[in-house]
Amino acid sequence: MAEVPDEDKNPEDDFQDMIREILSGNAGVDPSKLAGAAGLPSDPASLQAMMMQFQRAMQQQSAEGGINWDVSLEQAVQIGRNDAQNITPAEREQFAQAFHVAELWLADVTSFASLTSTPRTMSRAEWSKATMPLWTQLAEPVATSISDALTTVLKEQAPEQMQEMIGQATRMIKGVGGTMFAMQLGQVVGQLSTEVVSGGDVGIPLLEDEAALVPQNVAAFSEGLDIPLDQVQLYLAVRELAHARLFRHARWLRLHLISSITAFARGIHIDTEAIEELASGFDPSNPEELREAMTNGSLIPPKTDQQLAALERLETTLALIEGWVDVVTAEATVRLPKAGSVAETVRRRRATGGPAEQAFATLVGLELRPRRLREAAAMWTKVTDAVGASTRDSLWQHPDLVPTSADIDDPAALVARLEAAERGEAPEPDEFDVALEDLLRSERESDEAADAQRDPSESDDDSPREDPPAVP
Repeated sequence: MAEVPDEDKNPEDDFQDMIREILSGNAGVDPSKLAGAAGLPSDPASLQAMMMQFQRAMQQQSAEGGINWDVSLEQAVQIGRNDAQNITPAEREQFAQAFHVAELWLADVTSFASLTSTPRTMSRAEWSKATMPLWTQLAEPVATSISDALTTVLKEQAPEQMQEMIGQATRMIKGVGGTMFAMQLGQVVGQLSTEVVSGGDVGIPLLEDEAALVPQNVAAFSEGLDIPLDQVQLYLAVRELAHARLFRHARWLRLHLISSITAFARGIHIDTEAIEELASGFDPSNPEELREAMTNGSLIPPKTDQQLAALERLETTLALIEGWVDVVTAEATVRLPKAGSVAETVRRRRATGGPAEQAFATLVGLELRPRRLREAAAMWTKVTDAVGASTRDSLWQHPDLVPTSADIDDPAALVARLEAAERGEAPEPDEFDVALEDLLRSERESDEAADAQRDPSESDDDSPREDPPAVP
């Protein structure tokens, strides 16, 4: 901890001492504390690797600007390789067979075509490598906001005589914050790689046009369930392929979902008062304090009304996706004796969320969990029973056709519209249709009234007209 300043000492002197310590590199940073800030163990080998990563990231940031996300990947891969188990040829064959049967079962319950790529198995490290580009895309707006807010507050707090020094150190200060955030993201993704069972396990499409399972985590998932491992493998293979097929068919859906998440993240504003408290009392010898402030959510103020509305729309989309996957998977696995037990385990696991998922929610201020999953699944079930799988799946063709939150609340109204459409009946006008028709009718009546008041002898064009040429 930092020394307690004398009561007679000017607060500006404390600030100057803090900045000088940071800029001079003589802050006496304890490597073990920095390791704790990055979430790494404090053994010598990990310390050395962490310090090398941090120094390299800082050098690259100084040269290129922005946040060096390579350190996130290095962190995640390193964590994924801890206690890693190699995928044996026998395991690859088992999962290949599970995916083959899953393809056949899905063909009976959905109109969506198979993937063009072969489903595969992944190690934890491979999962981190494959998914990191999307994780960094989702996290970058918040990381940038925190780094920018930190430098802004330091400039505002600095005495006038130190403004030049702060200005020169802006990139370095932003680099420290950005690198710490990147290292923490790597910690979160690395921990996720030890928990997820597939590419679509967290609900968002981390893999594009691809399906994958993580055998080591599938085995851990099945422990204690009293369910044969091959049945767990088959059920999860069906879920993963259903999720991947949906996003391959609805090409607009992946971009829509990712854009919604990144737009939400860009709308996050950092609490400058919290940053000021951090800057005024920051102890350079205790980097854990900085890491804790950046990752416990205290720098992100409560959501605005606009963000809450956007979050509700996003959660509805996630619920519709996961609800559809649940229904299709249930239909496809009716011949699997323990399918219901595996499904319930999946639901409980998703409802609680793992430590890494909760850490990402804190880091970015967004929970990627559908809150209305059961209601959405019930809606898809009623639609399937009423109009069949083909009509149900056709609702994913365009964003305007996808059910809304109101449809989840009232599935009977959605079913009635779909049945009327199948009979060739015109759909009942909604509020938008009625408002548009009223506007058009008002404009027509206004035009007719104007025409009725116009003098027929008047011409719209007062310019002289020439007689038409005589026909020879």
